[in-house]
Parts: sequence; C-alpha cells; structure tokens
Amino acid sequence: MSSTSPVIVWFRQDLRVLDNPALTAAAATGRPVVAVYILDDGAEDIRALGGAARWWLHHSLESLSAGLSECGLTLVLRQGSAARVLDDLVRDTGADRVFWNRCYEPWAITRDTAIKEALKNRSVTAESCNGSLLLEPWQIKTGQGGPYKVFTPFWRRLRELYRVPDRAELPAHLVSATHSESDALGGWNLCPQYPDWAGGLRENWRGGEAAARSVLADFLDGPVADYPSDRDRPDRVGTSRLSPYLHWGEVGPHQAWRAAAALLDEGGARAVGAESLLRQLAWRDFNHHLMFHFPQITTENWKPKFDHFPWEENVAGLVAWQQGRTGYPIVDAGMRELWHTGWMHNRVRMIVGSFLIKDLMIDWRKGEAWFWDTLVDADLANNAGNWQWVAGSGADASPFFRIFNPTTQSQKFDPGAGYIRRWVPELAGLPDKWIHRPWDAPSDILTRANVFLGDTYPHPLINHGAARNRALAAYKALPNADA
Repeated sequence: MSSTSPVIVWFRQDLRVLDNPALTAAAATGRPVVAVYILDDGAEDIRALGGAARWWLHHSLESLSAGLSECGLTLVLRQGSAARVLDDLVRDTGADRVFWNRCYEPWAITRDTAIKEALKNRSVTAESCNGSLLLEPWQIKTGQGGPYKVFTPFWRRLRELYRVPDRAELPAHLVSATHSESDALGGWNLCPQYPDWAGGLRENWRGGEAAARSVLADFLDGPVADYPSDRDRPDRVGTSRLSPYLHWGEVGPHQAWRAAAALLDEGGARAVGAESLLRQLAWRDFNHHLMFHFPQITTENWKPKFDHFPWEENVAGLVAWQQGRTGYPIVDAGMRELWHTGWMHNRVRMIVGSFLIKDLMIDWRKGEAWFWDTLVDADLANNAGNWQWVAGSGADASPFFRIFNPTTQSQKFDPGAGYIRRWVPELAGLPDKWIHRPWDAPSDILTRANVFLGDTYPHPLINHGAARNRALAAYKALPNADA
C-alpha cells in the first residue's frame, strides 16, 4: 500500500468530532479518510439495541454526519457484520489502516479481537484507542495486582493515577477518500413509526455533539453548585443528564473531567459539586472495570450464592411495574417518567429497582432487560452493574438488608410531591400528607381529590412491610448470607 492509501475510521460509541482519539490519529496520517458507522447488532452473540437507544442513535448519527461534513468528510453508513463491512471497505478503497475507539462489552471485545487478526492477515493495521473511559480497565490494579471490587479504593487509586490528557486536536480540514456507497439513515428504521411512541423523547432530548457540550456547560454554570444534595431530588432539575451523551460518546469523559475540574480551584459550592461529578464519572469507569474483568456480571449473579435466590415468576407484577401501576406513587412516577422520556432520575432508579427485586422478588435481569429497551442511556456496564448493586448480588453491592421503603423514600426525596404530581397526575389533588400513601388516606379526602382506589389508581400490589420480611428471610437463607 502507498502512503496515499486512505485510512478508515470506524465510529462506534464515540459519535463526536472533537477530542476523538481515533479520528485524530487517522487525521494525523495525512491520508484521505473513510469515516464509517456500522449497524452491527443482528448476530446472535451481539445484544441488539433497545428501542429508545435506536431512536437516540438515529439523531446522533445525523449530528455526526453534519459535524464530519464541516470537516470535509462524508459519513458512510453500512448495516451488517462489522467484519464483513470492513473487509469490503478495505477491498474497495485500498485502505491499509483502520482506527477505532475501544468498546468493552464482552461481545465487542471478542468481535474486535477477531477483526484485528483478520485485518492483520490482509496486511492491514488496526489501531484502537481509548475514547470512552478515563483510564483503561487494566490500568488500575490493587496492591496485589488484581482488579478492584470495591468502589471507594478504586476511586482513590484513579484519583492518584489519572492525568487528563491533552485534547485530541484535528486539522481545520480533512481529506475525504473517494465516496463509498452508503445506506440511507432513514432506511434503517431506527425511529418508531406505527405506533410512534417517541413523542416524549423528542420533547425532552436533543441528541448530538453540540447538544452534549451545551448540556455539560449549562450544568456547570448552575445546578452543579447544589449537585451533592439535589442529585437525590427528583422534583428538582439537579442532575447533569449527561448519561446518554457519555454512553454514545457525544461528549467524552476527558472533556467532562476537564470542564468540571476547572471549577475545583475556585472553592465553594461549585467546587464541591464538581468533585461530586468527577466521582460519578469514576463510578462509570468502575462499572466498565468490573465488566472487563468479570464479563459474566452482565448476565449472571456476580456472587454465585444468589443463584439460589427464590425469584418469583410474577408476570402480572412485572407488567404492573413496567406500566407504572404498582399502587406506590414514587415507583409509578419513575416508571412513567422512563416510558415517556427514555430516562429516569437516579435516586428513583434505585427505588424502582429495589421494589421489583425485593418487594416483588422478581429477578433483577427482568428489570435490566426493561431498562435496556426503554433507556436512551442504556449502557451494558452501568445497567447490569447498577441492577446487581441494588440486588445485592454484585460487586460492592448494596447490603442485602438495605430494602428501600418506597413511602419513606418518597417523603424524604420528593417532600412536596412535585415529581409525583407531574407523573401520576391522577393523584395531584391529594394533600402532601397523603399523596405518598394514598391507601391510608381517609375516604373523604380521596373523594374530594377524585381518587378512587382500584379504579382511578390501583391498590398497592403488595404490602411493603410483609414484602420486606419475606425478602429478608430469603436473603438470610442464602448460603453464607452474611459473607
């Protein structure tokens, strides 16, 4: 191959132009660039994207295409096996180098390793970069040389090791390779049509790199000062809402770290909030660290003793939970927010997760699967890791005896019931005293609020006190339950 042969940049979960290590490395060659995104989720061993994620991907690819066009590049879209598509592109373009940013899902590692070997056999060099994490999973080791299993020491070690890298700078204009055949994005049918259930997603989100930078800047300009307290309040706009942008790589973790760390030296509330955000970025790294070293955590109980847990086959309960019809207002508010917006407040994610697992005794994997399909920020490492954290079956997990009481959680974190009134409007007329536990409200109060239990709003699926005792008994019966 000559020095004028094009190079390929394979976009995956790094759908941005700025500070993109793989794109920058490709541009540094000075050669024409083929930019490609491959929709590769049809194989049995690759988990297909959920519905909300597909919607997000459509709009993110529109944004990426426009951003690349401003740099002089055309985004090529192809669907099918990534190995086959890259093989075709190498043959058709004469490229002898392929660049990508690493993914860490078990199937992605298997696929990418095979692709690297196949390209090598064709005398094509594949170069992978870190565009998704603060540090690679193998860069952080315990004193014994193994992986971390507890977050706090992981966080301390990351803080010691991490040095934010220089921005990956691009030249003002890139040279595009000869046009390659591309699919039409609309032909992928990523957005729902009949029925079109994505109205709430359109109302609440704008995908793409520019939107990501705007969301980060807006958060650091205001809500970050109250982030340590408000991040637990679903009735307030107190979280960063960066999770989908980080998952899709529309903003990279180094970019987010740089922006937040710039506030540390000023002291005061904004510095404290920025430090809290950095810790959340590290939690994201920690979940990927676990997934890399213990890939079974995505589908199996990380603690094998939980294989003996007596899960209930409660189809009606699962459906009621999915639909936000459990009779517990904070749980129902969260599930309805999820269905409408493709997102749920983090505190409420823990509450609804605990309710499904510990009140209804339904396998955490059923909840993880529902979140995978309905979250715009569906991320395998975070989704599985956080569900196992709630279940008590994962690494650094919540203790088995920590069972969220949905009523007291609601009263503590949504005291004025603003969140409940927004998402469960049939209860909006109830006074604050009763809206968190309508089943205890006097009949005349319910009537005046037009609340009729069992009709306009369901009775509780289960008595929480009894459910808690049942769950505790099941946990304590596990082998080595106190280990």
